[in-house]
Amino acid sequence: MDVLEVMRNGPVIPVIVIDDLSKAVPLAKALVAGAVRVLEVTLRTRFGIDAVREIARAVPDAIVGVGTLTSAEEFQVARAAGAQFGVSPGLTPALAQAAHASGLPLLPGVMTPSDVIGAKAAGFTRLKLFPAQQAGGIAMLKAMNGPFPDIVFCPTGGVTEETAPQFLALPNVACVGGSWLTPKVAVDAGDWAEITRLAKRAAALKAH
Repeated sequence: MDVLEVMRNGPVIPVIVIDDLSKAVPLAKALVAGAVRVLEVTLRTRFGIDAVREIARAVPDAIVGVGTLTSAEEFQVARAAGAQFGVSPGLTPALAQAAHASGLPLLPGVMTPSDVIGAKAAGFTRLKLFPAQQAGGIAMLKAMNGPFPDIVFCPTGGVTEETAPQFLALPNVACVGGSWLTPKVAVDAGDWAEITRLAKRAAALKAH
């Protein structure tokens, strides 16, 4: 599965932060029950890789990836844990080399036109605009479409349920990343019905 296939599996990729490992599998099952299959589990906590491993084993319908990849060493670890794709907040030559060497499809983060040119030179044309709102949001993506018509974006960072449809209407956006599908209050309470409800609403959104 390449990155574009991952991006087109659903309009919203939930950005998941696991503070309690016991919540990882039930959370993933609740999202999949709501027709959200692509899951980005971030490495922002020490439970990230273990959560990926458990979800990959227990939730076969999920397409689980690792987010917040910031070092080359993390790629092989993510692949070994069962990750099917990776997401990074930025891109360096070392990260690009590690992605190609590991075979882990990567959605690298960019913020500026120079970042996009660098990513293209490294062989990446499916990119995460991050942080999307701070980078200029919808106006920035419209501006990027002129010089970079071959680039497909997944804007992440500050995207909400209310603004997601506006992003998804753009011709160069295949999906968005969002944390609103996994609100901390619902996850901490184990309110999986609420997570599934939010997932169903997200899955009903349409890309252009």
